[in-house]
Amino acid sequence: MRICIVYDCVYPYTVGGAERWYRNLSARLVAEGHEVTYLTRRQWAVGHVPDLDGVAVVAVTPPLELYTRGRRRILPPLRFGLGVLGHLLRHGQRYDVVHTASFPYFSLLAAASARRVGRYRIVVDWHEVWSREYWRAYLGRIGGEIGWGIQRLCMRMPQSAFCFSRLHAERLREAGLEPVLLEGEYAGEAAAPAPRPAEPTIVFAGRHIPEKRVLALPAAIRRARREIPGLQGEIYGDGPEREKLLSAVAAEGLADAVSVPGFVDAEQVARAIREALCVVLPSSREGYGLVVVEAAAASTPAVVVAGPDNAAAELVDDGENGFVAPSASPADLADAIVSVHRGGEALRESTAAWFARNAERLSLETSLRTVVRVYAGEGRR
Repeated sequence: MRICIVYDCVYPYTVGGAERWYRNLSARLVAEGHEVTYLTRRQWAVGHVPDLDGVAVVAVTPPLELYTRGRRRILPPLRFGLGVLGHLLRHGQRYDVVHTASFPYFSLLAAASARRVGRYRIVVDWHEVWSREYWRAYLGRIGGEIGWGIQRLCMRMPQSAFCFSRLHAERLREAGLEPVLLEGEYAGEAAAPAPRPAEPTIVFAGRHIPEKRVLALPAAIRRARREIPGLQGEIYGDGPEREKLLSAVAAEGLADAVSVPGFVDAEQVARAIREALCVVLPSSREGYGLVVVEAAAASTPAVVVAGPDNAAAELVDDGENGFVAPSASPADLADAIVSVHRGGEALRESTAAWFARNAERLSLETSLRTVVRVYAGEGRR
């Protein structure tokens, strides 16, 4: 089959769960003999040809900054949508399937608009479905209503829908769209290593944006150190809140206890997770929460925060592979971290057992097999 993947970011030029999903999906499809084109925005120097394991990478827009003050800008998605529309109007008949992320929406609208010309099947990944209340909180009353309306419009487009969490699958069903649930994005080994003693360190890995609530960590670490002397923190990633984070680390007197190295290679993060007391993901909004699964695969518990938009909480069974804190307050996060510490080796062993039971369901291979079956069964319309 000839498949077109559409997303405005591509791994490793940007790092995130969706980027890794599309990189892994593309590589797997090529390995199975399919022809794959990846439409994205340019994130590399002019003249450089990205090497993505046999995937043809096509930049349909120039480099554009996606965020301002921690929020997605409107111009880059519009430009990207126009770029996708132009490409599919010219070349859409080359493809059997156009597989796109729902967000940032304009690319999905573009694919739907060019579908009559291209005569391809549209497959959509709904990594997240935002509530009306969240849209208003994110963009204000007027902007939020516009965003909500565009999201609803995209749900009405003819499509085969995938979703990665029960939370967002249910929201799609409430809107009248029946998705196929893919819960697996973990690409590592299915067998967790034997639990090893933990270092007194908590790890965060992700973008430094408001929804990740990375600024909650320094105060939580300082508070948890009352019960766990010598507790350290390693906060990986980057983003618009980095400077505020560095200031918060200094204000809490943790300059010698918390490192903020920015983006580092994947093996360094994986090693840190393997050795950590726990991974802490205080996000208010997650479409999945891959780092929780990666932690469990290393027998490392995770701390997440309960919330109406946080699907990562689905991946933690309280007291078995970590804890779900009731809020991102320093007290609640610190209490959860201390609970992990008190759980000791028994909690690490139960985390390994949790992963063993869920490894197949949460594996990338399981999801990719489902995707390929959907491609093969749908054909063209």
